[in-house]
Amino acid sequence: MLPRGTVIIPATVGVLASLGLDRVRVHRRPRVAILSTGDELLRPGEPREPGKIYDANAFSLAAQVRAFGGEPHILDVARDTIEALTARIREGLADADLLVTSAGVSRGDFDVVKTVLAAEGEIGFWTVRMKPGKPLAFGALRAPDGRLVPHLGLPGNPVSAMMTFELFGRPALFKLLGKLQSDADAWQRPTVRGIALERIVNSDGRRFYARCIASQDSEGRWQVRLTGPQGSGVLTSMAYANAYAVCPEDRPAVEVGEECDVILVDREAPVPPPLRG
Repeated sequence: MLPRGTVIIPATVGVLASLGLDRVRVHRRPRVAILSTGDELLRPGEPREPGKIYDANAFSLAAQVRAFGGEPHILDVARDTIEALTARIREGLADADLLVTSAGVSRGDFDVVKTVLAAEGEIGFWTVRMKPGKPLAFGALRAPDGRLVPHLGLPGNPVSAMMTFELFGRPALFKLLGKLQSDADAWQRPTVRGIALERIVNSDGRRFYARCIASQDSEGRWQVRLTGPQGSGVLTSMAYANAYAVCPEDRPAVEVGEECDVILVDREAPVPPPLRG
């Protein structure tokens, strides 16, 4: 029989049917409410306005949630008032198994976000020694029906939000899905040793997850090159990546020809940019 924690795929359905089972107990897909905050945000499709930017975070995070097995629900943008933010959070909590917010958790951010989150439950505001990313909030908020709903607060920069969700949101979703932690293959992406084809600089003492293109040479050795500029607002660095090269916090750079850990990402990236001379 199939062990507890098995993901239901077409072949699994066939196995169950061949055993005469017309129903089984499962963990349903977690419902994830996604909330972006800020007066400066526009929804894609709205006319561009001076001083405004389009909300990329909600949609990239929703795609991650779906890829990791959850059901995303994108909430309307919350404006920077206590009343608006409280209403949006409570709306999301009403039917969510996890609430994800982006922006408002960094030191010095507009206090309304932290004030509202703290009023709705127990929240810790942390800093994590990683790049891209650093600020992180985690805790539990009280839903209107009395349930405690886990909350993950991410940075506002688009790449930081995606990378932080990769490292913290993905395991949280797997827990909600009922995947067993003893199944390392289900929780951890494959990691290999790869050779740097260009210098990867780590300038500020955090663990750096460089977005890169990984490939194997004729002898099967993994090698990596960067996808281009690595700023936390450069979404193309994520779009072109099929792997993350990891430069530890105590290592100022991975030099050309040196090895580092490479986390392989199980998705197809677009055609990468040409090699830079």
